[in-house]
Amino acid sequence: MDLNLDTLKREILDYLESAGLAVFHGSPGGLEGLPMVLWDSEHYPDYQMFLDVAQKCGAGVIIFAAREFEPEDLDDLLAQLDECELTREEKREYESRLREMRMFEGVTCSLELAFDYQQRLYVYEVQPDWYEEFLSIDEDIAARAAGMDDGGDDSLGGYFSKN
Repeated sequence: MDLNLDTLKREILDYLESAGLAVFHGSPGGLEGLPMVLWDSEHYPDYQMFLDVAQKCGAGVIIFAAREFEPEDLDDLLAQLDECELTREEKREYESRLREMRMFEGVTCSLELAFDYQQRLYVYEVQPDWYEEFLSIDEDIAARAAGMDDGGDDSLGGYFSKN
């Protein structure tokens, strides 16, 4: 779904304040590597349902993180694109898709809510469709770049002498 996360962000923060929940402003992606359970935000997109569960579990603190889409996100991906071996047509297709995403610079691209319950984080995360597409392109380009690294020459990387 293509959401306006800037509006949703304000709505969530207002709701958290009115519900009397303490808000800890975390860093986007700061939960990675921790034991967590993800909320099915595709089938249950209502953040209020998630926060109702948090309250019923006795959570008094909600971790809130938001990420804005930065120009550097696109610039870095375009630079990686230059390092991949692509046909001219493939490169143009990626560049065109990425150019269209410039209109989203400065827009909120990810929201995360989380609470701790019995040493596990329960997480609600939502991203608009256009950002999902960006992440998909990022994965495609990373896979292509990794494929170039794997399929290089048969040398031993300079660790052994060819004497």
